[in-house]
Amino acid sequence: MKLPHLPSRREFLNFSAVSLMGALISGKTLAQANDPSGNGVTESVIGQKTPNQALKSLLEGNKRYTRGRLLHPRQSLKRLSEVAKGQHPFAIILGCADSRVAPEVLFDQGLGDLFVVRVAGNIASDDAVGSIEFAVEEFKTSLIVVLGHERCGAVKATLDALGKEGKIPGHIGSLVDAIRPVAEELKNSSGDVLDNVVTGNVKYVVQQLMKSEILNEHLKNGLLKVVGARYDLDDGNVSLLT
Repeated sequence: MKLPHLPSRREFLNFSAVSLMGALISGKTLAQANDPSGNGVTESVIGQKTPNQALKSLLEGNKRYTRGRLLHPRQSLKRLSEVAKGQHPFAIILGCADSRVAPEVLFDQGLGDLFVVRVAGNIASDDAVGSIEFAVEEFKTSLIVVLGHERCGAVKATLDALGKEGKIPGHIGSLVDAIRPVAEELKNSSGDVLDNVVTGNVKYVVQQLMKSEILNEHLKNGLLKVVGARYDLDDGNVSLLT
């Protein structure tokens, strides 16, 4: 039986050198040579992730963000064309509408990666929960992150409203009413009361989501994970709370 030809060490080194020279001539590194986006990372993050894989991707992206090493992945015109045909977000973010807390930026993700629901105070309103349930059912997304943040204005407004008489103007009262149970419980806590309520509100919302029949079914089957997190406005770090 004739054995297949195996390249010698010299042949292998010659092949590697040619590949490297080709990449250098084109002005790319070897990693970029396989990168259709041209931005230093490949586009191939399409497909389902396990809950832990999804969380790892988010935390790694946040680490790049805080270190000033953003990759801006999957933001090319090619990616735009891909997701125009359909989306497969690997994580759902229920975050605050605060202009300083943009999930795609602080997690360094791209088009179609995240299904983002944003409302002041990151509350579990009917619309927000319905949107999340839709994403889990439709896209089989395996991770939900409830993302609160330092010095949240909606939380502060709720604390300010405690003990005061009079109607809160417009629809702002719906935000205050959603956060009020946590604020009432923690208003006399030691330390930074505002931050205590921010953290408590995130945990409260996580528990609310877990009561959803649709989400609970996926949770019981190990297909979904719900975690709480807090974003630090000063340094950009995301810390897990649950």
